[in-house]
Amino acid sequence: MDEQQTVDATTLSEASAEHERRGRKIRQGVVVSNKMDKTIVVAVERQVMHPLYKRYYKRTKKYMAHDEHNQCAIGDVVRIVESRPLSRRKRWMLLEVVQRAR
Repeated sequence: MDEQQTVDATTLSEASAEHERRGRKIRQGVVVSNKMDKTIVVAVERQVMHPLYKRYYKRTKKYMAHDEHNQCAIGDVVRIVESRPLSRRKRWMLLEVVQRAR
């Protein structure tokens, strides 16, 4: 069990590069909910320029992602990757945990 959870950084970067080659989108965000079984909700924030005032403002979108081992906690910074539809609203999978919550 410990061998599955401890994955070195080179394997993660290779997996990330492999997903990019296949044309799958990768997003980074913060876990805002983990109450469901094997599912997390990730808030991804991006900056958009206002068309008239040319100022940047933040837009947030929430994605439901598959977390097979229920390893994420609220506040974790994670990377998710696009996948096939897993349920009605779940089309993303957890790629890696970038930073644990404090």
